[in-house]
Amino acid sequence: MWNNSWSIKEGIMACGGLIAIGLVLYLCTGPVEWSSFAWPLDLYILGFYVAALIILFLLRKKLYFVRWAMSYNAAVPALVAVAFMTFLMGMIKQVPVSVSAGDVSIFHRMISFWPFILVYLWMATIVGLVSIKHLVSFRLSGIPFLLNHLGLFIALLAATLGSADMKRLTMNTRIGQTEWRATDYDGNLYELPLAIELLNFSIDEYPPKLMLIDNATGNALPSGSPEHLMLEDGVKSGKLCGWNIEVLDKIELAASVNGQDTIKYVEWPSTGATYAANVRAVSADGKNVASGWVSPGSFLFPYQALRLDSICSLVMPDREPRRYSSDVIIYTESGKKCNETIEVNNPAEIEGWKIYQLSYDETKGRWSDISVFELVKDPWLPAVYVGIIMMMLGAVCMFVTAQKNNTQKNSES
Repeated sequence: MWNNSWSIKEGIMACGGLIAIGLVLYLCTGPVEWSSFAWPLDLYILGFYVAALIILFLLRKKLYFVRWAMSYNAAVPALVAVAFMTFLMGMIKQVPVSVSAGDVSIFHRMISFWPFILVYLWMATIVGLVSIKHLVSFRLSGIPFLLNHLGLFIALLAATLGSADMKRLTMNTRIGQTEWRATDYDGNLYELPLAIELLNFSIDEYPPKLMLIDNATGNALPSGSPEHLMLEDGVKSGKLCGWNIEVLDKIELAASVNGQDTIKYVEWPSTGATYAANVRAVSADGKNVASGWVSPGSFLFPYQALRLDSICSLVMPDREPRRYSSDVIIYTESGKKCNETIEVNNPAEIEGWKIYQLSYDETKGRWSDISVFELVKDPWLPAVYVGIIMMMLGAVCMFVTAQKNNTQKNSES
């Protein structure tokens, strides 16, 4: 191994050694707390790391290890190890580094796992040394190769170091009020350089549906494959587990009224209103007949079920949201003011912040006067994008160069 003729075997051993060292570090120190490397410390670390790479490259003639690190014998095992770690990361749901380490497994926070970090650092070191080599001996024909390697180097470092500066906060806003404070996953309160005024919150819901539940257990029937009857426009009847269901009346905005013996529903277009349906159910053999109102209820009115027999009851579960959005005004310290409609998968962006629709007051449902936003700021993300774009350009250049070479060979032959 020490005769200056290292091969892929030594590359495999190097990756295995880094993983073993990482496991020891994890057992001794726990996961990496990236918050300790926040700005400007991460910038100093980046500068020191790049300077160290340059010094190692300058000493390459004296250090065989550096020359070997720039060969495929070191790169191939490192690439395989990185691919394996990335595969694990992609297969296991990842949570933000701001979540307490005691709440999740380390495999749910791979970016804080020492073996993962060391393997990626080794790969970045190899790519960085090769990039410096091609920058020093720059040739036009080497541009595709340089773009690929330098882009990968930038993306790896920016994505890793950037996690220290990423902010992921939650803000609760109420209609008619302006909020500028947000909390992290540990409940720490932050005052932000922006404020959000919630003008309106709205929910577009799917049509209500009817289901049968077991009276003893409350489980939906049939067990394992529940059936439901969607009360879309025009639906007047249907079947559930052999029961013939007929919809006699439907009220979109209703209030329950207690009668002498029964509960009925009346039109009530106001906050807290619920959906209600008057139904008639007949068993498959026609021996059992039940009729009455069913409703999912609301924060003002209780849900209403219809007992069909000793075995099952007819219920209407809570309506599922199809889309929900918030109309807001966003103010910034710099004096900007903009009106936005924020919905799931359609965030607002302002001064480096992305504002996502996260949740609402689920106890009030469609009548919620509270909207919950997730605010994310990742100042290193543009650098990650630059690295990715460079790799894409490198791939395009390599494709064009290959096509030209094939054309020249064909013409010469």
